Amino acid sequence: MNAPATTSMPRALPAEHRNRLLRVAREVSFPEGVRLFEEGGRADRFWIIRTGTVDLDMRVPGRRAAVIESLGHNDLIGWSWLYAPYAWHLGAGTASPVRAYEFDATAVRALCQADPEFGRTVARWVGEVVAHRLQAARTRLLDLYAPYGSGIRG
Repeated sequence: MNAPATTSMPRALPAEHRNRLLRVAREVSFPEGVRLFEEGGRADRFWIIRTGTVDLDMRVPGRRAAVIESLGHNDLIGWSWLYAPYAWHLGAGTASPVRAYEFDATAVRALCQADPEFGRTVARWVGEVVAHRLQAARTRLLDLYAPYGSGIRG
């Protein structure tokens, strides 16, 4: 279940802002099975996936963590870095080998502060990702734990 095209970086950010963001990126890679972050941990970076798949998950008391969404090419991994208190709201782990662009949250927040237009564009993009992820979490948790027919799909 990939995010809609409007939340992928190339569709959400104009070329000038994409290029500006990519200038502060560093290329990283992770093997399958690596935890990128855990709920409640310090959100000090984020990633844009180049290749591979990352599963977002949510702790469920008394059960295994529930996979909320699988992310792929051009998807944003992590949004908690933009909003205080800068703590992860979900967990994330690689479902396959991943190549990604990694961004230092403090550096990107400084760019946003220095250029309000850039900051608004990034905040709008990340806000759309948050809205999508909240809906995905709701749908997935209803699928997993609600009595049949109690959720609204759509």
